[in-house]
Amino acid sequence: MLKKIPVDQLKLGMYVHAFEGSWLDHPFWRTRFLLSADADLHAIRRSGIQECWIDLSRGEGAAVAAAVPVPVMAAPPSPEPVHPALLRVSMGEELQRAALLRTRVHQAVMDVFSDVRLGKALDTERCLPLVQDVASSVLRHPGALISLVRLKASDDYTYMHSVAVCALMVALSHQLGLNEEQAREAGLAGLLHDLGKAFMPPEVLNKPGKLTEAEFAIMKTHPQRGRSALEADARDVGEAALDVSLHHHERIDGSGYPHGLAGDAISLFARMGAVCDVYDAVTSNRAYKAAWDPAVSLQAMATWKGHFDSAVFQAFVRSVGIYPIGCLVRLESGRLAVVVEQSERSLVTPVVKVFYSARAKMHVPHELIDLSRPGCSDRIVGRESPMDWGFKHLDQLWAGAATPPRA
Repeated sequence: MLKKIPVDQLKLGMYVHAFEGSWLDHPFWRTRFLLSADADLHAIRRSGIQECWIDLSRGEGAAVAAAVPVPVMAAPPSPEPVHPALLRVSMGEELQRAALLRTRVHQAVMDVFSDVRLGKALDTERCLPLVQDVASSVLRHPGALISLVRLKASDDYTYMHSVAVCALMVALSHQLGLNEEQAREAGLAGLLHDLGKAFMPPEVLNKPGKLTEAEFAIMKTHPQRGRSALEADARDVGEAALDVSLHHHERIDGSGYPHGLAGDAISLFARMGAVCDVYDAVTSNRAYKAAWDPAVSLQAMATWKGHFDSAVFQAFVRSVGIYPIGCLVRLESGRLAVVVEQSERSLVTPVVKVFYSARAKMHVPHELIDLSRPGCSDRIVGRESPMDWGFKHLDQLWAGAATPPRA
């Protein structure tokens, strides 16, 4: 049984089921957890959240909660039941599954683009199970597939970009509180958002340099080409996929293309697609540029006024982390570390793998540190550029054997 109570009546031992109000206001990745730490209780009370839902059937505070003079109310909408096979697993375990899924979905996307390029009808029935598999992986562990598909060779960008945006859209959907059906719609939209690039001249699409005005004009036709292909050939592809394919390059200030839409004229799914598309683009190796560090990319994107919906962008940051998996950070101890997993407690206390002493300028034995662990004496003091330090194999430190080739 669920009960809504003011947060000032929240006590240690209670099981938090959900926060009332905007998800942007509370400091946690998840809303369901046993409240067992004073720091978490203080963080909730400082967050601005006024009320929350507690589960009276769980947690040591059930008896206390039952005495709180607040009437039991109808519970907020619950997500769809989760199959036992989809319960959260460790990062390492999901990385192995994600590596296999990455290969399978990549080949399927290649086939989809090839079929469309040859004038064949889009096989929607083939796409939907792929999206479900991606959604299941994100549910088991959101960091694994999202981080893995960011690692791609420059000559493989177009296809793997579609896989990456699919996974990012699913994760962002969860962060925005959308239901599972909407998350799958968003995932399919992400998978098909760049289908119009199948019709772009290869010499323009893969040009290892800045496009001329004429070439850019050609590239700017890919949203309409993609939408047309989906309308003509796809069965049951859904309005979200049609809309995102056409409008993922629109900007919130109206300076985007193809229609110069602004503000609320851009759908939620298209606003989500805009953020996911750009993040994967700037963090990927391209024919004409090297990948940006994930944390640096988020920092840069935050300064691009007018590009993104601010609420959607903040949700996106929550979904990948202020310090995304794979980014290089400096600790207060003077050591350098790579982020290997996000913390459910805080955006600024991920799990990191220490491997280098910045003071001694030498590698040190690897050490895994959960910065959110009570009593942890170290903390992140800043981001670092792997290029500045000459680190070329950071991916292997967090992904291990699952690391794909990356050029």
